[in-house]
Amino acid sequence: MFEDLRNLYQDTIMQRGKSPKHGSRLAVFDAQAKGDNPMCGDRVHVFLRHEGGRVAELGFEARGCAISIASADLMAEAVAGQSDARALEIADAVFAMVRTGDITDPSLDLLRPLAAVSEAKSRIKCATLPWGALQSALAGSGAEKGSVEA
Repeated sequence: MFEDLRNLYQDTIMQRGKSPKHGSRLAVFDAQAKGDNPMCGDRVHVFLRHEGGRVAELGFEARGCAISIASADLMAEAVAGQSDARALEIADAVFAMVRTGDITDPSLDLLRPLAAVSEAKSRIKCATLPWGALQSALAGSGAEKGSVEA
């Protein structure tokens, strides 16, 4: 079974790392935060837009390895439509999942490819960098409202 997970991981990471669906700065956002891993050069800047007490949209700008970019892209889909509290719960689940390989919440199946990172301990920081930035954005540290002027 782990071989199937490894194949899903490789396919998903390569596809999302090369062509992320959410890899752009939001035109209007109400929270943001940056993550930086100077040891490997990964950088991510997360932008959130809330609507009706939920994360309506998440975009990001990233430079780094396929794992960090793919993780940010999967994160954007996983937290869209979620309350801030639920988004933080999902982040906590991802931090545990990449360390153990266990997926304890079946509603997070979209994030299953990240579980394989547990087999490459040196890549855990790559996978969790965007999630740490999300936590900071939701906590308001580094938060700044903004919009892109046309």
